Amino acid sequence: MRIVSYQHAGDSRIGVEAGGYIVDLNRAYATYRRVGSGTANPYHEANAVVQTEVLQFLRLGQASKDAAYAALDAVLEWGVDSEECVRDGVGVPRAGARLLPPIPQPGKVICVARNYRAHAEEAGRPISDIPILFARFPSTLIATGDTIVRPRVSRELDWEGELAVIIGASARGISRAEAMSIVAGYSLFNDVTVRDYQFRVSQYTAGKNFQSSGPFGPALVTADEIEDPHDITLRTKLNGEVVQQGNTGDMIFDIPFIIEHITEFISLEPGDVIATGTPAGVGFTREPPRFLMPGDVVSVDAEQLGTLVNPVVEEVDT
Repeated sequence: MRIVSYQHAGDSRIGVEAGGYIVDLNRAYATYRRVGSGTANPYHEANAVVQTEVLQFLRLGQASKDAAYAALDAVLEWGVDSEECVRDGVGVPRAGARLLPPIPQPGKVICVARNYRAHAEEAGRPISDIPILFARFPSTLIATGDTIVRPRVSRELDWEGELAVIIGASARGISRAEAMSIVAGYSLFNDVTVRDYQFRVSQYTAGKNFQSSGPFGPALVTADEIEDPHDITLRTKLNGEVVQQGNTGDMIFDIPFIIEHITEFISLEPGDVIATGTPAGVGFTREPPRFLMPGDVVSVDAEQLGTLVNPVVEEVDT
């Protein structure tokens, strides 16, 4: 499934994109139970089985996922514009909905620095023996289509296209052998960075946490849809020009290693996000350096995951 978090008529909900519609998973399950089984109170059952927001959906685990698949199959067979689905508001026109980050408010966003050898080399930085981690604040995240804001205090705004891993189950001290069992799915991430703020101190926090600097999306693609997350080609484009291209198979530390390392010191919970690092091709290493400008459009894409697109605007006084 390609699960999206979306906003429509003031409500934030989850669904699956299907043609020109978003199939609302909670309403789809209620309709599936009402039509298929004659359930007397399908919405009460749906609210218990297939929640309306993504964190609760993930916490309910495989049972919720199985129910959502059954409902989705039924809806696609009937047609999103069928009488049953129209009556229950199952299909929301894509044009009338606003996509949110796949996890709108994750508990943790943990990023991995220098996880591609070529990127470490282009930056003139050493290869670490263990993953170099830093945190992003969830409040910095934006969805596909939202604007990246170039801050007034800097002109060194840079791109970093990455694979995002979304956690689906709680774990502490999990082994590499079991680590993939807690992965709910994958998405795209653009770890937009203010370089002068990043490099003028030894800690990455400021340079990685400017407001509206964390594009994330467009969807949570469930793990069962991805044959091999270590064979995904990532591309970053600036105004249509490819500026980064790399394969996740080139990561120094693979996903199981990263998860094992993180859970040595902290629990991972459903909805936590791990941004796994960026390939070579960032702007500050170029001759001359190249940075994001107002009016630019930057995108990150992968065939299995879709495209994350964001325009760049100048910060304005408020």
